[in-house]
Amino acid sequence: MTFKKILLPIDINDKSSWLKTLPTAASMLKSDPDSELWIVSVIPNFGMNMVESYFPAGWTKEIKVKTLKTLEEIIANNLPIDSKVNLIVEKGVVYQAILENAEKLEIDLIIMAAGNDKNKEYLLGPNPARVVRHANISVLIQR
Repeated sequence: MTFKKILLPIDINDKSSWLKTLPTAASMLKSDPDSELWIVSVIPNFGMNMVESYFPAGWTKEIKVKTLKTLEEIIANNLPIDSKVNLIVEKGVVYQAILENAEKLEIDLIIMAAGNDKNKEYLLGPNPARVVRHANISVLIQR
């Protein structure tokens, strides 16, 4: 089965979120030149507006611009130049933003890293686990 639209969530602060998943996505893109890769990075919210009120005005826009620039660098260093890649930076609840983008973009496959390697007690981190549990499409989890 070929996947035409692939969503790859990346945490720019966690290298393990793209080290294994980007090569997998690249090989899928190579096998089907018509497929597209959508990369999403979600800036987590703090759950309370009161907390965010302590940040300077315009901090969200500034962090989105920095995140986008970092994503572009990651892509330039890890994917072939001719890859069809679309970048999305959002702010919100991580797993919800991933699922909402998957639905909105009519994604066929989500590729995710299993989670943070710091906690070896769990096989899946909280966001990959929630995405797997709630997704209506195929999810490829890489360890």
